[in-house]
Amino acid sequence: MGEVLRFSIDGELLDPGEAFLPLPDDGLLRGDGVFEVARVYGGRPFALDLHFDRMERSAAAIDLVLERDLLEAEAARLIDSAGDRDFLIRLVQTRSGRRILSLEELPDHSATISLATIRYSPTLILNGVKSLSYAANMHATRLANKAGADEALFVRPDGVVLEPPTSSIFWATAEGRLRTPALEAGVLDSITRRKIVERLEVEEAEFQLDDLMSASEAFLASTTREAHPVSRIDRQPLPTIDGPKTKEAAAAFGQALNADLGA
Repeated sequence: MGEVLRFSIDGELLDPGEAFLPLPDDGLLRGDGVFEVARVYGGRPFALDLHFDRMERSAAAIDLVLERDLLEAEAARLIDSAGDRDFLIRLVQTRSGRRILSLEELPDHSATISLATIRYSPTLILNGVKSLSYAANMHATRLANKAGADEALFVRPDGVVLEPPTSSIFWATAEGRLRTPALEAGVLDSITRRKIVERLEVEEAEFQLDDLMSASEAFLASTTREAHPVSRIDRQPLPTIDGPKTKEAAAAFGQALNADLGA
């Protein structure tokens, strides 16, 4: 999470240090709520409608009534207040009905990223839900850091590859086929992932870790990373870093970005 530039709490615009959350609130106390993070390019949000759609699905999955109209109006006002710059907008609604929006600086990402596999059993009732209960995701990153990697990669106990805590993963086989875990495996319906899958030929299935470890190249896809080359997995270097499939995916996402923003 980058430095927060500004908040909107239940429709009130506030600067850092002025924003407070009245207690009790089960969003804070129990992680009971939903959220989204969208990218804003030069003051123009990318695929914000898709983020709100997914937020509605997440809310419905946990029987939370989402105040979408209010959130959309408050997001527009908050984005307008920041001018023509690049940033992230975080959208949160808690079980207590608090609407918390924040503008955040973009995180700094290195040119490539290394991964460490973490065995993980998905919580089936929260599959596909962007809930506030992200403690396992955050701790997985810390475990990966202790193992000498930049980020974690969730792998099911049966050896099926899932995803990193806050992104999707793609890789190319030795024959040049692009692959990514299927949604049915228990991964999030990432919007960046979707934009790439819509524009490229991608094989989606439940793939074993051995398949990924024999890849010629790999990259992560997310709101902040776009297409981020992977350098090694479990200390094993990949044969190619930022190879042709990674570049092809970056170009495909660039096309989606231009189409959405009207550039």
